[in-house]
Formats: sequence, C-alpha cells, structure tokens
Amino acid sequence: MLPVQTPYVRLLTAIAALVFLPACTSGDQGPEGTPTSVEMEKPPPPGATHAELEEFFLAWRAFERPPFENGVPDYTEPTMSARHAVLPDWQHALATFDTTGWTTPDRVDFELVRAEMSGLDFEHRVRRPWQRDPGFYKVIYMSRSDVPAHEGPENHAYFDWWALEKPLSAADAQAAAEKIGMIPAFYEQARTNLTGNARDLWFGGIRVIEEQEHALRAIAAATDDANVRSAADEALAATESFGDWLEAELASKNGPSGIGKDNYTWYLNNVHLMPWSWEEEVTIMERELARSWAYLKLAEHSNRTEPPRSDFRNEAEYRREMIQAVDEFMAFLDDGFVSTRPYMRQAMLEHIGTFVADAGERSFFTQINSHDAMPMRPHMFHWIELAMHDNDPHERIIRSALPLYNIYDGRSEGLATGLEEMMLAAGLMDDRPRAKELIYIMLGQRAARALGGLYMHGNELTMAEASEFAVTWTPRGWMRADGELVVFEQHLYLQQPGYGSSYITGKVEIEDLMRVAAHDGGDDFSLQGFMDTFLSSGIIPTSLVRWEMTGDESHYRSIITSE
Repeated sequence: MLPVQTPYVRLLTAIAALVFLPACTSGDQGPEGTPTSVEMEKPPPPGATHAELEEFFLAWRAFERPPFENGVPDYTEPTMSARHAVLPDWQHALATFDTTGWTTPDRVDFELVRAEMSGLDFEHRVRRPWQRDPGFYKVIYMSRSDVPAHEGPENHAYFDWWALEKPLSAADAQAAAEKIGMIPAFYEQARTNLTGNARDLWFGGIRVIEEQEHALRAIAAATDDANVRSAADEALAATESFGDWLEAELASKNGPSGIGKDNYTWYLNNVHLMPWSWEEEVTIMERELARSWAYLKLAEHSNRTEPPRSDFRNEAEYRREMIQAVDEFMAFLDDGFVSTRPYMRQAMLEHIGTFVADAGERSFFTQINSHDAMPMRPHMFHWIELAMHDNDPHERIIRSALPLYNIYDGRSEGLATGLEEMMLAAGLMDDRPRAKELIYIMLGQRAARALGGLYMHGNELTMAEASEFAVTWTPRGWMRADGELVVFEQHLYLQQPGYGSSYITGKVEIEDLMRVAAHDGGDDFSLQGFMDTFLSSGIIPTSLVRWEMTGDESHYRSIITSE
C-alpha cells in the first residue's frame, strides 16, 4: 500500500475559500481580501509562467462568482449581461499567455482554464439556468454526492449541510443560520429572474424545491440552536411560497427545454472536451443498449443450470455480505490492479447502502445490491477517488480546485462505470456467475436513460417520454415507472447536458486510452501502471489525461473547435 501523503497545504490555503466559500460564509466578501467579481471586472495581465497562470486562475475563479449582497448572489439580468460582456476580455487575456517551453502538465492546466471560460460563455449564451431552470435555485444539500461537485447546475449560494460536524459548533451554527437565512431574499429575486419558457425544466424544478422543503424541516428538527431553527422556519415559509408560485406559473410554460443538437455538440467538445457529436453519442448509446441486452441473454444462457441467488433475509446478513464484498474488492485492487492507500477501505465501507426488505419498494440500484453485493462495488470507486481528494489533494492548484460545470463527468462517471465491466473481465467476479448478468443489466439501464437524455436535448422527447423510454428499455423491468429514480435522473440530464451519456462515453474514452497505452507499452504494459498514471492526472477530462499520458496532443486538438 502507498502511505497517506501530507495534504498540500498551499492548495488548501489558496483555494478553499474559492471552492468552498458558499458552504461556510455569506455576504459579498471574497476570500481573505480577494476582491469580488464587481471589483474584478477586468482580468489581470497575461503572463508567461505556470505560476502566473495559477494566479490568473485564482482571479478567474473570483470573477466567475457573481456579486453578493447580504449573502445573496446577484443573477439579475443587468448584472448577468454586464458580466457576459466582460468575459471576452478574460478569454483574450488567457489566449495571450506565452506558453512557449511549458511542460505538458502545465499546458493541460491552461486548457482546463480555457474550458471553464467556454463553460461560462455557454451558461450565458444557451443554458441560462438562472432564467430557465427553477431547480438552479436549490440551496440546501443534505448529503454528499459521489462525484467531486454537485451533480448538475448549482448556484453560488449553495450550502452543504452534510459537511458540518454535528452537533453544530457555535461558529458552524452562525454560518448555517446566515446561509439558510438568505433564502427568503434569494427567492424573491428568483421570481424576477425566472422569465424562461422551458416547461420540463420548470416542472422538474418544482420537485427540487419541494425536496428543499423536506430538507429545511429536517434541519429545524435536528438542531438545538435557536437561530438555526428560526432561520430554517423562515426559509421554509419562503420555499413553500416559492414552490406555490412555480406551480401557479407552470400552466403558462409551453416551450422546449433541450438545448438543441448543435449546441449539445459544441458544449460536449469545447467545455467537457469529449470527442463526439450529439449524433455520434446516440449511435454509441444504441450500440451499448443492444450489446447489454444481447450479452445479458448470453449470460443467462451460460447460467441456465445455476440456482437462483437467495435474497438477503435481513439487514445483518446484508451488511455482512457487503463488508465481505468490500474486503474482496480491496484485495483485488491491491493484487496488481491499482496502488491502494489505507483510507480507501473505510471510504468504501461508509457507502454500502441499506437493506430494503420489500422487493416492490426497491429502486433499480437496490435491486442490484439485493441480488449480489459485488457488482456495484467497482462503481463505488467514486468514494475512493473522493477520499483521495480529501486526503491527498492534487499538487496542482488548478486540478485540486476541480472543474466547474460538471466538466469532470466523463472522467468520473466513465471510470466508475467502466470499472464494472473491466473488473468483471479481470476476474473479480469469477466465483459469482450471476454477477455478469447484473453488470449487463446496469449497462442497459445506463444506455437507456442516456438515450432519453439525448433525445430530450435534441427536443425529440419530453421529460415524461424520456422517462418512459428509460423504463421500457431497462432490462427485467427493474426501473420503476412510479419510482423517484427515473424522474431524478431524467431531470438531471436535462439540467446538465452530457451527464446522462457520460457514464458510457466516458467508459469508451478510457477503454480507448487503454488501447493506445497497451499498444505503445507492448510487453511492458502494466495494468497497475496504467491505472496509477491515469489517476495521478486528477479528475480532469480524459482527453487531457490522454495528452498527458501519451505526450500526443493531436487527439485533444481534434476535439475543440473554439481556438
């Protein structure tokens, strides 16, 4: 095992306020004397060193935050228009950096900053979530996501309640009361900002705001701090009123919510740095959907004499088998698959789920877990990566900050999904013959839901129709039409273009990189060497990891169209 490394102190000091500021403070102050975006409308002068790029990046991240007043971010039309008008100055300043003689990792950092700027431009030109998407105004997050940042769009006033140690310290209670206390004013502004006509986004946003009502009730019930309770009660009243307003306005919304095929392709290429078009992603998903169903039937044929697996009888048996599966999984990793660290096992154990006795109440993934504890363990590598980020943050400031706009999705979701079939092929589940069936069922579900997301952005299906498509084409009927998961997923994929397909397209990218690495390495190719090198680049788009691992930038250059 590798020893746990000392966290990179300079990174934590420099970037924590920029990345995590919304979760722990309020008001319009930037981090430790950093001017707010109003004061930093013009970019700093371009430089010629990587150190100057890092300084530029910190200034950029401060600019990317809208101005705040009394803890409330300003997404009004005049402010948003003014900020978009200044963005070309930032893009020009970055483009005029002199990168002559820079190393490949330094140049990769440069491209990450450029992708973020393209992302902000796209937010203003096309997505405009502050205008079109009521779900953008979600503030409270009760649990941590299994990916580096929140899935889907987030506003700059988000509050990670889950991140506070309970019971609350006096400082955390004060911060929580302030963050929750800004919600009434924020939702007053939202009523003015939300002038869009995207019906499905509006409908899905109502559900998100209803979830926040539940979150605020839970916070009020869980805290003994009078200020937090009072803030939660006032925020709950404002959230309920906002939800009522959204419901009343829904009848007037009749426009499409998808961004369109050409916009989707541009966003995929220039922000998420993935090599396909909308049409090519549809082809990939159709191919993987067909393969999943065909190989499921072949696996079922192979297993025709195998007895069906008995269901778990209770929570104790479920936990026992899950812990055993985690231990087998970690041993498999440690046997030449990837270098491990002491904290990884605990990260896995903390996310084994819970037993659901009633089969009729199980969601898709609880169905998978109920049939076998192992097939979902590779996907839970997500939590290993988050533990690596928490304990051993990347030494490069720009990468440890983690990309905006879910730019990481193909790399993060692609690896977690890809590991399922990779580890099946590598022998992890050789003693579990029916596990292969579950791997192909999961692949089919992901392909089906991704096609729904693609068709929504092509404005060929509504969200309800996309949900029905995902239910219909998920093998064995395990995606419940009346369940929460299918609605959550299709709304997320509508909010965040490319996310639904990233599980499979990201997997395909990593498989293709392994092909190149295996060809170039010949007899010296090592799976552990490949995985360790891949992970060492950080959670950045695979096209940039490929450039860094191979030294060949031609693949990346063939993707981007906005030089």
